[in-house]
Amino acid sequence: MIELRSVTKCFKDLVAVNNLDLSIEQGTLFGFLGPNGAGKTTTIKMMVGLMRPTQGSILIKGFDVQKDEKKVKKLIGYIPDRPYLYEKLSAEEFLVFTSSLYNLPIDRKFRSDMQKWLEMFSLLEWKDELIENFSHGMKQRLIMVSVLIREPEVIVVDEPMVGLDPIAIKLVKDIFTNLVKSGRTIFMSTHSIHLAQEICTDIGVINKGKLILKGKNSEITKEFKESSSLEDIFMKLTLET
Repeated sequence: MIELRSVTKCFKDLVAVNNLDLSIEQGTLFGFLGPNGAGKTTTIKMMVGLMRPTQGSILIKGFDVQKDEKKVKKLIGYIPDRPYLYEKLSAEEFLVFTSSLYNLPIDRKFRSDMQKWLEMFSLLEWKDELIENFSHGMKQRLIMVSVLIREPEVIVVDEPMVGLDPIAIKLVKDIFTNLVKSGRTIFMSTHSIHLAQEICTDIGVINKGKLILKGKNSEITKEFKESSSLEDIFMKLTLET
């Protein structure tokens, strides 16, 4: 479903991502962990086509992110950690606009789905309000609605819980878990080791641009017998490399 083949990204003399090879199967909730500056966000921006790799290739369901840009964009939904929205639009106008960019019919089903997701994220009463009046958490919830309403096969998300209250966090965890059970694939970058251990099926750890660990969540702690938790393993690996 997702393949990164020898992906490297350099910024002049800085190697942000170093020869990254990664394969993620369909129906996986992949937690991408690493300290600040490890290369997580750079990797995500290359995956969604916002940044070109210096070398290597990225495939989504067999389509090259650079060569098959239009096909890839239909397959994926991107949720950034800091949403940049059109603040002079209302929430409803924004959802109609972004959905139309992907040729989603603005029909009865769309209106029904929009109402369902807005209500689920406690935004229904705000649908006619300008986005400039939204808090960061509300903007984060709205960008999630704009992706979920499209029903993409792959969701790429960078720090999904930033700015969310405990109720919204629980909701997002449940939604992600259910989406994966239905066959969707989620690539989630996060600083939260506890979140990754709680909901992710697979874990990858990147440090200084290199992938230093990848495996099934349920199997990783068994491989590190002296470590009792994913947090212990993360600290051990990132301090050693």
